[in-house]
Parts: sequence; C-alpha cells; structure tokens
Amino acid sequence: MSTLFFLPDETKVPLDRRLRGREESRKLGLADAVIVSFGKSGRTWLRVMLSRFYQVKHGLAQRHLIGFDNLHGKNRAIPKVFFTHDNYLKDFTGHADDKSDYYDKKVVLLVRDPADVAVSQYFQWKYRMRPVKKLINDYPDADISLYDFVMRPNAGLPKVIEFMNGWARELPRLKQLLVVRYEDMRADPHEALRRIVEFIGTPGSAEEIAEAVSFASIENMRALEQKRVFWLSGGRMVAKDRNNPNTFKVRRAKVGGYREDFTEEQTRRIEEMIAHDLDPVFGYGQAPAAVPQAAASA
Repeated sequence: MSTLFFLPDETKVPLDRRLRGREESRKLGLADAVIVSFGKSGRTWLRVMLSRFYQVKHGLAQRHLIGFDNLHGKNRAIPKVFFTHDNYLKDFTGHADDKSDYYDKKVVLLVRDPADVAVSQYFQWKYRMRPVKKLINDYPDADISLYDFVMRPNAGLPKVIEFMNGWARELPRLKQLLVVRYEDMRADPHEALRRIVEFIGTPGSAEEIAEAVSFASIENMRALEQKRVFWLSGGRMVAKDRNNPNTFKVRRAKVGGYREDFTEEQTRRIEEMIAHDLDPVFGYGQAPAAVPQAAASA
C-alpha cells in the first residue's frame, strides 16, 4: 500500500479502505471461524488464550500468536480463524447496511461495555495507533482530552455504540453465532473459552483450557509484552515504551474502570448516552444481565 503515499487524502483513503476490505473478504471466504469485535474489547486476550490452547493441544511453541492460518499451516487440525474489527469489508463488498457477508460463517461476536471500550481506544489512539490508521478511520490528528475523545462522534462512544447497534440488528440473521461479553469472560474465563472452542469445533480438555487461561492471565500477558515474547507476530503485543504502562497493549483490563477517569457529571453523561442510544440486547446501559439466550447462540 506504499504506492498510495503520494495520492491526495480524498483519493487515498477510500482506495486504501477498499484494498484492506478486499483482503478481509479473501480471508473471510477461507476462514473456518470469525471473531468480530470493536477495537479494545478483549480480542488480544482471547487471541492469546486461543493461541495457547492450540499450542498445548498440538505441541507447538508458544512464541506465535494465532493469526488467521499461521497455526493451521503447522497443524491442519487447527482452524483458520479470522480476527476482524469489521472496519473495511463493507468498503469492498458494498454491504454497509447489513452483515450479509457473515451470514454463512461461524461468528464469535465479542462485546464489552462501550464506555470501557472508548476509554481504552483513547490510549490506543494516543500511544499506539499509526498515523495511517488515524487517517483512514477518521480519528483525531491533534491531541484532545480523554473526555473530548470519548464524546467525539467519529472516534469515541458514539462510534462504539453505532458498531454494536449494527450487529444487534443483525443477530437474528446470523446462522451460527456465539455472543461473548468481555465482562463474562473476566468473571469466568474457563467457561468462556470452553464455549468458544466448542463452538468453533475444536473442544478441549479441562487441563488444556486451564493452561490457556493461566497463560493468558493479565499479569503474565504484561510480562510477555515486556519481554517481547510475541515479537514475531508484529507490533500487536509489543509495548511502545516499557516505562509507560499506558503504551502497553495490555493496559488495565478492568471492568467498569472508566468511572475512575471522569468526574461524576461526565460519568453521568456517558452512562445516559449508553442507556439512551445502545440496543439493550447485550445487557449494557441497564442492570447487569446475561445476554438473552436467543442472542447468545443460534
């Protein structure tokens, strides 16, 4: 995509997004399972758990994170798992108003409280996001406060809510779907991982699941990031500044941690927006509840 460098932004951005969408479409067509999430919803944690699960199950080294078909290439029993934030596919297929590209796929939808997502996105944007990603995804190019970022329509909470509502509308149309909430995964990671690997079609023993959960503990993941264990997998698990915890991929991983970052009035406005604008099917914006069974699996 370096050939796009000299093009003006109004030409470069849609072309870049379309090229990325074409690659996503290729992977989606070949994938055995798809894991969809908005950024900072716990995908890296799940990726590390799945990686360790397949490493233990099939006797592989721990230095490779699962990334589509890389582990499948080492052992054909390991599925091709496509991880996506559903950013660019519509720019290639034109299916912006529905999720028809996913209808015939086995989909794990990972969701998280949008307030926590928006706060984590701020630190991702501020310390880890490459300029090209800021450009093509319409993120701010100048420094702004955490609250201003979270309330910004094109980058913060409204964008997360729009993403989640788009998937909420399409839940009944997905033939094979498993909804996993980050909060439930934190409460019982063993059960969450068991459900996921069984849904994908690769069930494991209690010992294999326990090892994967232990390996992907927050403390161990931070240590792995500090030691650059996964450097072969690119920058997704490498701290930008080892002396600044906000630059780590694994930053706080706390349920409801957003309340520590805002005043009472700011927190009230954030929670009112979620309660008013977000589809309640995922159990946010109201008293904590399990995802309705019809949405949890189909």
